Amino acid sequence: MALDAALAVGVLACMVAGSFVDPHGKAGVTWTFRTPDALSLVLIAVGAAALVFRRRAPVTVLAVTGTASVIESVTGDPRAPVAMSAVIALYTVASTTDRSTTWRVGLLTMTVLTGSAMLAGPLPWYAQENLAIFAWTGIGATAGDAVRSRRAVVAAIRERAERAERTREEEARRRVAEERLRIARDLHDVVAHHIALVNVQAGVAAHVMDKRPDQAKEALAHVREASRSALNELRATVGLLRQSGDPEAPTEPAPGLDRLDELAGTFRSAGLQVEVARADQGTTLPAAVDLAAYRVIQEALTNVQKHAGPEAKAEVSVVRVGPNVEITVLDDGAGEDDTPEGGGHGLLGMRERVTALRGTLTTGPRYGGGFRVHAILPVKSRTRAAEDAV
Repeated sequence: MALDAALAVGVLACMVAGSFVDPHGKAGVTWTFRTPDALSLVLIAVGAAALVFRRRAPVTVLAVTGTASVIESVTGDPRAPVAMSAVIALYTVASTTDRSTTWRVGLLTMTVLTGSAMLAGPLPWYAQENLAIFAWTGIGATAGDAVRSRRAVVAAIRERAERAERTREEEARRRVAEERLRIARDLHDVVAHHIALVNVQAGVAAHVMDKRPDQAKEALAHVREASRSALNELRATVGLLRQSGDPEAPTEPAPGLDRLDELAGTFRSAGLQVEVARADQGTTLPAAVDLAAYRVIQEALTNVQKHAGPEAKAEVSVVRVGPNVEITVLDDGAGEDDTPEGGGHGLLGMRERVTALRGTLTTGPRYGGGFRVHAILPVKSRTRAAEDAV
């Protein structure tokens, strides 16, 4: 309101100053002084006062200023520049409405003001003042439409920028959640495997401590080895949280099927009979697939160690079948918890790993006793397949 009032005062000053100047002289344009009619001064005041409310009621203000301009065009001789207020009002309508409204209102205003000045005014129809009314009303409508269009473009750019910022934040949160889930899976695999071995070996050591100290010493040696391996893998996993430029960040590669014999050996040392059969010679797996295969076997054997009973036997097979590698872990255990309800975090972690690589995982009890874990993993990951296609 304050800005519009200041604008109205400025327009009022311009119209009053223009009403006291007469550009028409006998010898051409002379800019002589004249005294305006009282009606012209009243119309000037009405047009300027109406502009104070141009943002609240633009169409009404245009009607008031347009009416004042028509009256001045018909009765004023010489005319006062009352049409200046109508041009400002038309600009406001064009800048605050849509384009179709601007076209309709603009053409109507131009036609009425110019037609009344040409047909009913004291000047000839071709007079410069009549053509000026036509030109200035057209400029007001065009300028208002241009301003409205620019505001719409700026608003659209701002909205796209805000949407892009929200999308980046959502993507960042999603990546953080995925990274947390991946680290949680790794921690679970490492802790569950090694702590299970430590628990078994510690139980063996406590059982034979008095009667067979040599066997107890061997069991404690396995406990120490398993705990050392657990610490090393935990250090490597937690090191993923460090920044990439950290000089202490782990550089040891992630475990894969090349360490399968070593993994089976740790379970054998804990008393679990494990047989390994491989038919994937010459197959090079992507790092993600190799790690997932290793973790699936590790978790499956850990579950056998914990749930299948002391006399259980496990069989591990790794077979290349077409574009996939199939991982199978079988046991003949008869423990009470051989098929835990819900699968626990271990089976859930295995399923998430396999599904993330577009593989399939099936788990369930075997006919006659025992449990079966079967995973099908693609030999080529999505990234590698895309590179080969290119």
